[in-house]
Amino acid sequence: MPLRVNNNISALNTQRLISRHVTRSNRQLERLSSGLRVNRAMDDASGLVVSEGLRSEAAKLNQNVRNAQLGSDLLQVAEGSLQEVNNILVRMRELSIQSSNSTLNDRNRESVAAEFNQLVSEIDRIASATAYNDSNLLSGFGNAVSSSASTAITASATTGVTQVGISSVSAGTFTFSDSAGDGRLTLGNGTVTQTLSTGTALEGSVVAIGTRTTANFDRIGVQVTLAGVGATGATGDYTDGDLDGSTIVVEGGTGGVFQVGSSDSFINRLEVGIPDLRATSAALNLGQLFVGTIGGARSAISGIDQAIDTISAARGDLGAMQNRLNFSIGSTEVEIENVTASDATIRDADIAKEVTEFTRSQLLVQTSNAMLVQANVTSIGALSLL
Repeated sequence: MPLRVNNNISALNTQRLISRHVTRSNRQLERLSSGLRVNRAMDDASGLVVSEGLRSEAAKLNQNVRNAQLGSDLLQVAEGSLQEVNNILVRMRELSIQSSNSTLNDRNRESVAAEFNQLVSEIDRIASATAYNDSNLLSGFGNAVSSSASTAITASATTGVTQVGISSVSAGTFTFSDSAGDGRLTLGNGTVTQTLSTGTALEGSVVAIGTRTTANFDRIGVQVTLAGVGATGATGDYTDGDLDGSTIVVEGGTGGVFQVGSSDSFINRLEVGIPDLRATSAALNLGQLFVGTIGGARSAISGIDQAIDTISAARGDLGAMQNRLNFSIGSTEVEIENVTASDATIRDADIAKEVTEFTRSQLLVQTSNAMLVQANVTSIGALSLL
């Protein structure tokens, strides 16, 4: 091997290796200090793209959980007030029964009526005062199906409709088109129309005995539950053609839609409708009751019983929606966990591995430094030949 002094190739080679080892050592040091395997795009270009998408998904899912939790809190505010309304109705029923007794005279009934009327006013006050973030909850919140105006419901003994659910549907009147024997059911409001094939859901032309089936008009946001003969809680049964010309009336309201998904789709929104539950509303109709006479008091008993049933049904709907929100929270939290685990696999550093690599790089840097000294000493040997 020739002995040169102008270019020390061994020293240049050692310098190159020192630079490489120092760069690698700095990279391991950065990963150890940040805890991340991917700190910039050059560390793992394709992995960074996937990781950023997963982090965005996790952020959206976390917001979905917060939305559902806030929605549950809102419903609890409404349900808590309805519990007190229910207590008031129970007291009003006691008063009406008391006033129905012949042991009281009309002067006594005036005192009973005074308390009764004050309780009616208190129900109105509670309904008007129950609010969440300045949105009143008990005077009509969110869109709701009108059970009195919807002929598909009022004629349930003929139509077999036991329940109508809505999700992100606009207010208005929806009319069925249902020709007997064609196995098709159409619902529309003049702007949006959807036709379903009912053939697979029916046994011939009827709902199976003792069962229910749901016609899900997903593009409209309406779900109609149809009963067969002998179905629990049903007053009638559905036969192909029974719904022709029947209507579903959706009354408009503010609020009532909870975004619990990450996209603009009805399946990612939950909708709740709370009817007007003031004492003088059509739902309770307590303003017409009077217990100042024995006849009025006796008539008031059935009216109050109906109001209690209405309030109990509203509380049941709110409780069911709260449970649904809780299940939504649970499933979303599991999804967050799995998405975060996937992101960690790509982005997070394996500390044991990085420490091992860092130690190796440091040893190589120190060894290369020692060899650079030897390479320089070799060139100095040329002086002995002069």
